[in-house]
Amino acid sequence: MKVLIIGSGGREHAIADSFARCNEISQITVAPGNPGIALEHRCVPLLGPADILRFCRLEHPSLVFIGPEQPLAEGLSDLLRDNGFNCIGPSQAAARIETSKIFAKQLMSKYQIPTADFHQFQAKQDAIGFIHGNDHYPIVIKADGLAAGKGVIIAGDRNEALAGIELLMQDSHATKRVVIEEYLKGWEVSLFAVTDGFDYRCTLFSQDHKQLYDQDKGPNTGGMGAWCPVREAEPFRHSIENDIIEPVLHALKQEGSQFSGFLYCGLMITAEGPKVLEFNCRLGDPEAQAMLPLLKTPITEVCHAISTREVNKLNLQWFDQYSICVVLASKGYPGSYDRGLPIEFEQNPASKVFYSGVNQVDGKLVTNGGRVMSLVALGSSLEEAREAVYRDVQAVHFHGKTFRNDISLRNNII
Repeated sequence: MKVLIIGSGGREHAIADSFARCNEISQITVAPGNPGIALEHRCVPLLGPADILRFCRLEHPSLVFIGPEQPLAEGLSDLLRDNGFNCIGPSQAAARIETSKIFAKQLMSKYQIPTADFHQFQAKQDAIGFIHGNDHYPIVIKADGLAAGKGVIIAGDRNEALAGIELLMQDSHATKRVVIEEYLKGWEVSLFAVTDGFDYRCTLFSQDHKQLYDQDKGPNTGGMGAWCPVREAEPFRHSIENDIIEPVLHALKQEGSQFSGFLYCGLMITAEGPKVLEFNCRLGDPEAQAMLPLLKTPITEVCHAISTREVNKLNLQWFDQYSICVVLASKGYPGSYDRGLPIEFEQNPASKVFYSGVNQVDGKLVTNGGRVMSLVALGSSLEEAREAVYRDVQAVHFHGKTFRNDISLRNNII
């Protein structure tokens, strides 16, 4: 069985690692991948849908697994399926659950799925007028389209909100539409639904850490780390599945956008119960890095169930351990940062290293992105996993290395 994984980050490295544990896999290709992934897996520089389709016609992979959201937004899964290739990833229409915040919020409103109250704006002056008339802070401002995990601003007062509108609705931005939401109080957790569009099975709960600094300070990023499983969320599983996951899958089907693949549910556990922060149309990064090493069921079996519409027969099993993922980022991220800085290891890490923003110069890895790599350690307890991963964090060196010291230490109470 040959697998082609689309993407170039730590999530795709973790997906490749999961396939590598399956006996029936004869070849794993990651496109375009990166030089860190290439240390373990074959990487090929496929640069767009035409290249990917040409590769598939030449090599006939048994399965194409699309990692990031951008190819799904561009309709890659539709193109591959229309040409007879087995693909994991929702259609372009179903991917709107992530690619348009306005579509997602309108869908949740129509089908009464619990989420924050919201207003949508296409004209900057209308958004500014709303801000001037609003006296309740903080509020949340979200770009309508894809923003690589950085299109969310939590504004603590009117001045911050006005600055956020200027930033997200500037002429150079990918979208000029925004959603302004009420700020939900509680604690966050993530859950993935494995679905074939008819049935679903849910994963373990994980918890992402979006803010750059400890104690959830600083700007939002694509994610600075995650841990799994979050056992405090288990009492809410039934209501999440019945009030959120089942209704949204039904809603997408009713709207002609049946969803197949991995649906990410970003949730806030509030005093009123779980509410949706956002949906994503794929595995999250860095949640995938924390969750996939705990997956006992072969990922090939999971993908087969999705492709053959047999998710109703799928029995997801997990290793009885904890997993912690810590992201090492470049100084300046999520803003501007230097590239080409040498990466050195004092010793071979016991943690799993999933590479994202790296390049290779003269045979050595150097930094080439905001998030450089993820380190993931498992343990029989959360404390054991934390001790292991942070020991390895200290053994990795590059100038300006930035990371959070408090992954998994949130107080998950309302």
